Amino acid sequence: MNQPENEILNKKQPVDMTKVAGAMDILFICLDTLRYDAACQEEAAGTTPVLNRYGSWEKCQAPGNFTYPSHHAMFAGFLPCRYDLKNQADRELLFYPKAIGLRRKVPQGAYAFSGSTIMEGLERDGYDTWCIGGVSFFDNRTDIGKVFPGYFQKSYWNPSFGCPVKESTKNQVDFILKKIEAERDNPKKIFMYVNVDAIHYPNYFYVDGARHDSLDSHAAALRYADRHLGRLFDGWKKLRGDTFVICCSDHGTCYGEDGCQFHGIHHPMVDIVPYKHFFL
Repeated sequence: MNQPENEILNKKQPVDMTKVAGAMDILFICLDTLRYDAACQEEAAGTTPVLNRYGSWEKCQAPGNFTYPSHHAMFAGFLPCRYDLKNQADRELLFYPKAIGLRRKVPQGAYAFSGSTIMEGLERDGYDTWCIGGVSFFDNRTDIGKVFPGYFQKSYWNPSFGCPVKESTKNQVDFILKKIEAERDNPKKIFMYVNVDAIHYPNYFYVDGARHDSLDSHAAALRYADRHLGRLFDGWKKLRGDTFVICCSDHGTCYGEDGCQFHGIHHPMVDIVPYKHFFL
């Protein structure tokens, strides 16, 4: 490990993305639909040991109340922000879109990118950008399902990654590890987005005997995903080395609270999401 990378790994929060971008891979994992309360419940119980290894969840505001608006915001650099934020000017930005004109100066420690998305900016700075799809907004099978994959140089989806497949996260991780093994001699850094959709409905099959989705099956799906994220992180460290990871939900969901079901609506269980970032 060279000296600048060593400094990055030992640096306290907030992260200086000007030292991350160009120096190491960036792995963006979206645990699609994960509720903040479920994430904290499993963290406290010690049943998500992989994610627990990298610090506690931060309580944040979701960028949108379902996948499509939330990802448009996140891919433009507007990740989930602190729940107690009172002023947009106080927003902590890892990525700063130069063209948006929010501020006169780039915020200290933010990676200022050109173009309409983080991926476009990183591509201009020499990255390979990859998308591993999950929910239908990433499946490349419809016009709307081609929008997000089109932001990346390489995008991958197959039916075994889809929400109705119980082993979707295992299948995604198996695929990723094979791909990065094949690319191990590629000198370019990689920005990879992974849409982990196991927690999205349907998730009832993660609880033996269940016939309907519930908060219990939602939490069980997170425990399932955590096991395979451990394989992903271990394999990535072995094959790729130092990596910065962003891990968050895009929105939550309801299971009957105040008469509400699922998401695409505004409710605290939808609008509050877990977020963390860390180094491998």
